Amino acid sequence: MWIGLFSDIHANREALEASLDHARRAGISRFIFLGDYVGYGADPAFAVDTVMREVEAGAVALLGNHDAAIFSGTGGMNSVAAEAIDWTRPKLDVTQREFLTQLPLTFEDSNRLFVHASAHAPERWEYITSVQSASRSFMATRAQATFCGHVHVPELFHLSPTGKLAGFQPVQAVEIPLRAPRRWLAVIGSVGQPRDYNPTACYGALDNERNALTYVRVPYDNETAARKVREAGLPEILSHRLIEGA
Repeated sequence: MWIGLFSDIHANREALEASLDHARRAGISRFIFLGDYVGYGADPAFAVDTVMREVEAGAVALLGNHDAAIFSGTGGMNSVAAEAIDWTRPKLDVTQREFLTQLPLTFEDSNRLFVHASAHAPERWEYITSVQSASRSFMATRAQATFCGHVHVPELFHLSPTGKLAGFQPVQAVEIPLRAPRRWLAVIGSVGQPRDYNPTACYGALDNERNALTYVRVPYDNETAARKVREAGLPEILSHRLIEGA
């Protein structure tokens, strides 16, 4: 069975719709959402409603730091992120906010762990951007493969049985076998706000039976998404990011 891994949607309706459509046309019927459905973008209610419907249909959804900020506050966030959350909060109704409050931090399936940020203290929202931060995550779990988001840049780390840890940036549309005895840590890129200088939406396609991962890029109408951000009065940088992918 193929599983679609979606992370960091960030209220981007156009990217979410395009990515879900692409995944379904590719035969993906199960989805795991790795958090951050709101923040930055202009369509938070649509994003949360869409994820809620997918969960009702059997998907798994996890909590991201921007989702948590809706009910726990923006302490620790930079000014742009905090402003976007303050704009977002009144756009969500009681049902949507309640949905976010009930989301778990992690999900385990067989020998796989799914989390928004790091397996090391998931609630601290640590970024995995180096072998050092990846090492902390590896040490925190016995899972053979861990999948996370949060960084908005695709990255893949692997740990050998002898303790050798290395990372690389995966190439899109190239299937990567997550073979044992190595352990793997896959940082899935962002659906709604990529920051790897490629503005196309990014999601992961996991072959559950063969244990192989493909990073998928999906072009979408980012001009419209950026225009809606500007029209909403959100910080200008959030519009630029959608065009520049940075």
